[in-house]
Amino acid sequence: MSIWIGRILSTIVVVLLLADAATNLFAPVFIRAEMEATGFPISLAPVLGIIIAICTILYAVPKTAFLGAILITGFLGGAICTQFRLGEFFTPPQIVSLLLGIAVWGGLYLRDPRLRQLMPLNMV
Repeated sequence: MSIWIGRILSTIVVVLLLADAATNLFAPVFIRAEMEATGFPISLAPVLGIIIAICTILYAVPKTAFLGAILITGFLGGAICTQFRLGEFFTPPQIVSLLLGIAVWGGLYLRDPRLRQLMPLNMV
């Protein structure tokens, strides 16, 4: 049962991150204001989209899921730090990034028995 919950959670993460990557790649106009507000030129949107897509694909493939989770966590951490740099605390982008990071590792933990062996959570 936990494997299926992990797969569903991981699928949701993959869909959300690929949608974000697609927006960066194909419709950067929609995120222009957010990019400029954080100090990133809009010309970097496609680069960010490619990075997000690669990390997400690595996460979606079982053999490279650990690497993908680490890279996604780093990317999301950068997003959180960018908001902190601007003096913003507990804003929606930070909360979404934090929740996505938790979902990345939670989904992987539930769907991959190797991670559960490496980090057993005894709730007893």
